[in-house]
Amino acid sequence: MEDKKHLSQSGIGPAYVASILILTITALLLNWFEILPVFQIPEMVFLTKLLSVICVIAGVFLWFNAVVTMKITQHIRCNELVTTGAYAWVRNPIYAAFMLVMWGALLWSGNLLLLCFCPVYHWLMTVMLKHTEEKWLTELYGKNYLDYCKKVNRCIPWPPRRDCK
Repeated sequence: MEDKKHLSQSGIGPAYVASILILTITALLLNWFEILPVFQIPEMVFLTKLLSVICVIAGVFLWFNAVVTMKITQHIRCNELVTTGAYAWVRNPIYAAFMLVMWGALLWSGNLLLLCFCPVYHWLMTVMLKHTEEKWLTELYGKNYLDYCKKVNRCIPWPPRRDCK
């Protein structure tokens, strides 16, 4: 943390994405080879497929907005705190995008038992971010970052909270 030139452009991203990708592939393989019990409600198959597609589309849109539209790498190089676009809805839109896509993959399987991984992905992101990037960003941006944290969720995209003034 001594070197405050700028945060790594990838941050904890590769470790987080690799972790949830491995968990998702493992869960899907265990499901495919019928090693895990299947908990499926036939009346919900259409709903799970629809939610799966929505999660994947939302994840792709969120990633595109955060990376391409917002040109996040340029902001990182210049040490600029970004709080607009996708970053107004979620503090970590790139990680959230991958999480949504993995949720979509789990939903597509139709095995509701695999949805137990969803809170694991959320927990993993929370723990990894609190102990790495959030500490660095707090040191670098101080009150501005802490105020931003009060308004915008860490992992789940949601409209920002308004000031109560």
